Amino acid sequence: MDFSFSDEQTLLEDSVARYMQNDYSFADRQKLVKSETGFSAKNWSTFAELGWLGVAFAEADGGFGGGAIESMLMAENFGRGLVVEPYLATVILAGGAIKHGGNTDQKTRYLPGIIDGSTQAALAYAEPQGRFNLSDLTTRAVKQGDGYVIDGYKAVVLNGPAADILVVSARTGGEQRDTQGVSVFVIDANADGVSRRDYPTVDGSRASEVTLESVQVGADALLGDEGQGLALIERVIDDGILVVGSEAVGAMEVLYKDTVEYCKTREQFGQPIGKFQVLQHRMVDMFMEHEQSKSLMYMAAMRMDEGYGADAQKAVSAFKVQVGKSGRFVGQNAVQLHGGMGMTDELNIGHYFKRLTIIDTLFGNVDFHLKRFGRL
Repeated sequence: MDFSFSDEQTLLEDSVARYMQNDYSFADRQKLVKSETGFSAKNWSTFAELGWLGVAFAEADGGFGGGAIESMLMAENFGRGLVVEPYLATVILAGGAIKHGGNTDQKTRYLPGIIDGSTQAALAYAEPQGRFNLSDLTTRAVKQGDGYVIDGYKAVVLNGPAADILVVSARTGGEQRDTQGVSVFVIDANADGVSRRDYPTVDGSRASEVTLESVQVGADALLGDEGQGLALIERVIDDGILVVGSEAVGAMEVLYKDTVEYCKTREQFGQPIGKFQVLQHRMVDMFMEHEQSKSLMYMAAMRMDEGYGADAQKAVSAFKVQVGKSGRFVGQNAVQLHGGMGMTDELNIGHYFKRLTIIDTLFGNVDFHLKRFGRL
């Protein structure tokens, strides 16, 4: 396989890497986490000006025609910087649903705002009883006149507090867990009947519990065909897995490199602890876990760019399994080798570990994706 990047991809990666290094310090990130919104509107505007918010969209939709590899490169650097801006929620999940499932009118209505940074969005797909089963839905949309009335409850809606639009999965037919009968709608987040309970997550992001009570939408709110929305949600979630997995790879790189540097300077018994062979073995294991995850990241991105199907789904699930295992190993060992300092809020180590822990549970944990890989 050819792992070399094109000139355009290299320029994109360099652009994001420089921004993370020069303009996105850990101290600034911590201030953003404690702010009311949880991220910087100025940073988001800069992301739009640099063209990053349009990379994942086709040129016909006002974007730059990037694919999975471009998203991977950006997300890996976002992981290194522990970015809290809602790129995943707005661009990849909600924006991705409109990109893959929307008609020309819907794309024209919603995508320009996402690309220029003026529209925040969120994907409301998960429900408490569903675990990781995307078709387990109690939210229902009942046809009424030319439109629909939606009632239900959505859990852990990433970027829910800031969202201007919600992309919602709801059942328009069938029983609670049927694969048929799932539909996807775009809803104004401030529409009558929509209520949100906002809260911070463990890793410093923001999410909402969203209640939908007799929310009325027109027929133009439906993405794709009625009752055929499960495939769309699955595609969007796999895109999301590639992005958060790439974030995890970037975070693991920072953790193992910072741990190596720390062990070179931290002295015990009159010498740096990095000279102890047992700790050297541990750091080599951390490096290997990162490298294995990075290899599967490349494979998953290339499979997704080759065309979405069973091979791409298998590669994404394999990547998610590796990231879950490796992220836990690298994070735990980074904290342990830093000793008491690794537990402090002032040091970045624990914050990377929190992000890796959340990524492990997002969109299906290790056990879920092992089973999915076996089915595929």
